[in-house]
Amino acid sequence: MNWFKTGVLALIMPVMLHSTALASTVYSTVKLDGLKLPEWSTTVSPYGGKLLLSDSPETVPDDGIMYQDTVDGDIRLFFHHVNGTQVNKKIIVLLENADEVQPAHVTVTKFGLGGPSLDYLEVGKKVQKDYLQDENLYLLEVPEKGSRSLISFLDTSIVEPNMLVNGMYDFKTDRPITVKVMMMPVEADIQKFAETAKVLPADQYRLRGTFEGKDRLVVGKEVYDSKQSGAVALTLADNHIDPYVTGIDATDGTSTLNYGNYGIVYKVFLPSMSGGKASYYLNPRGGEYAGWLGLEYRHQDEHSIPTPADVMSFGSKKISESAFLGTYETGKAVWLTFSPPGASNLPIKLIIAPAK
Repeated sequence: MNWFKTGVLALIMPVMLHSTALASTVYSTVKLDGLKLPEWSTTVSPYGGKLLLSDSPETVPDDGIMYQDTVDGDIRLFFHHVNGTQVNKKIIVLLENADEVQPAHVTVTKFGLGGPSLDYLEVGKKVQKDYLQDENLYLLEVPEKGSRSLISFLDTSIVEPNMLVNGMYDFKTDRPITVKVMMMPVEADIQKFAETAKVLPADQYRLRGTFEGKDRLVVGKEVYDSKQSGAVALTLADNHIDPYVTGIDATDGTSTLNYGNYGIVYKVFLPSMSGGKASYYLNPRGGEYAGWLGLEYRHQDEHSIPTPADVMSFGSKKISESAFLGTYETGKAVWLTFSPPGASNLPIKLIIAPAK
């Protein structure tokens, strides 16, 4: 996503509150600049299986394989590609099973898919919405010495010039499979094309690879006290306080950096002392943002939130504006699920402040 180099992610968080929350539904922003607040110390712990990232070449100039690797177990695939040619194409994710005896069984546990579309922000936002709904499990069987598409919808989808396709898929396999993300002619046979397709060179950003630890747990080191701590900020995905994940480009064996931590899912928990109320905000640090975010309160009120809700995107103009998330009783668990959407910018500042 070459636009992430120009700015930082902006995120507005509207409130979709149930009976357990204390604030009313609101989509307004407030003047609150995260750079002027002290950083709240956290522990960041990677966990989970492997992340396959396919975003280079982002604008694909020719037919071929954008990324491939052989993996098994607990996997997440995040792919993000634009048809950079002047003719219609297909963008396909193919699973190949080299075992001569046994089929491979693949369980897709969560997914989001956006595009093909010319509206890149809308594509990234739709991927996050679908992924967070968590009601989209399906099963695949890849025959022995055979192959099968991970996403049947893309088998017949036409990707016109300059259109984007973006997907985020969590799946588990019971034996090794090769994952191939390809762009190909519309009329070509998928399996036959894959047999002779060449790996395309990466673009200048080299944003592809296989990374260990597809998830991150972010926990505050101290207990937040709404009566004593004041307003504080927590930074995500800035490559300083929260480093970008490093991995290996399986197509050539070189090291690579996930500039933006795209495809990483964050679980954020800031413990707080009971007896008060705290308000939550997200502060954009410059650049457009459009996505969804998961929120769980008291381990029972769980829902996803469009970010923003009233317009497609937010964050390119007023860097001092923060979006109000909600006010909650301190001492009660508040968990946030965050993942950088395609076409949006990083980092973000999560702000917690005493409720007014």
